[in-house]
Amino acid sequence: MNNEFFDALQLLEKEKGIPAEYLLEKIQTAIGIAVRRDYGGIEAVNVEIDPETRKFKVSILKNVVEEVEDEVNEITLDEALKYSKRARVGAPVEIKLETKQFGRIAAQTAKHVIRQGIREAERGQMLEQFNSKLHEVVTATVQKVEPVTGNATVEIDKNEVLLFKNEQIPDEELTEGDKIKVYVVDVITGEKRCTLKISRTHKDLVKRLFEMEVPEIFDGTVEVKSISREAGSRSKMAVWAKDENVDAVGACIGPKGTRVANIVNELRGEKIDIVKYSEEPEEFIKRALAPADVVSVEIVDPETRQARVRVPDHQLSLAIGNKGQNAKLAARLTGYKIDIRPESGFYGEEE
Repeated sequence: MNNEFFDALQLLEKEKGIPAEYLLEKIQTAIGIAVRRDYGGIEAVNVEIDPETRKFKVSILKNVVEEVEDEVNEITLDEALKYSKRARVGAPVEIKLETKQFGRIAAQTAKHVIRQGIREAERGQMLEQFNSKLHEVVTATVQKVEPVTGNATVEIDKNEVLLFKNEQIPDEELTEGDKIKVYVVDVITGEKRCTLKISRTHKDLVKRLFEMEVPEIFDGTVEVKSISREAGSRSKMAVWAKDENVDAVGACIGPKGTRVANIVNELRGEKIDIVKYSEEPEEFIKRALAPADVVSVEIVDPETRQARVRVPDHQLSLAIGNKGQNAKLAARLTGYKIDIRPESGFYGEEE
């Protein structure tokens, strides 16, 4: 039985990465606690487990006294001499327990500790694995979609993770077997297990997809300065390059538009406006309102970041966008509250 026990420890160390020494220490402590409990709360218990000789030794220590007052922790000299010829009053005597006396305790305790050790190790490995994915984009395979809630169970590296309906792209119909890209928003740790909070609607999904698709962003030649997004409909992304000879917008669009097209396909047809960032707020706001033309931009209040924009009369609705979407996205992208007015001076709508 000892051989099987030590073989199991070695196997766990090899397959699960749990150090045998770590488990042995836990088992020794747990056996000590179990023996104390089974022997009426005795104070001194010695547990030795030698992996080299593959042997257990469990003993209890009792104080040798002339008159016993504490039957659990004290023993008379006559009784003590049965265990050690060198026993004397005032010193502890070691009483070795036979295997049959502690074997059942040891076996049950070892099983419990090993099971617990496996759970802890697996949870630790999973946590480490999950933390390495935090704020990254990973590929997930759709396993099933709940017909009532619309929540989808996806598989990421053999782990089941829930993609809630409100984190899915609006009007996106996921089916079993679909491979999708998701953004890891957070790692949620519980007492028994940990899981990922994932999203298809987070604006940083767009940023990470461009990093994966555009080498110039990945290596830092082109920098993503800001992103605003209405998932499933439209995103705006401002990019910038330190080197004036680098076309930041062109790099993101790619040859014949292939790079941006790949991301649009992944996001189920979501439109993406890529604009060149400017440190001049007037110029940045002008670019952010694309595809509309802008006649003028006036910074009304730099403190509260308010701007007034004039556009050609016939482009007012284009600048504002359907349900104000273009203006809202431009405002989020630039960080300015944008008041859009027609060139003629007739004030119709504002953002």
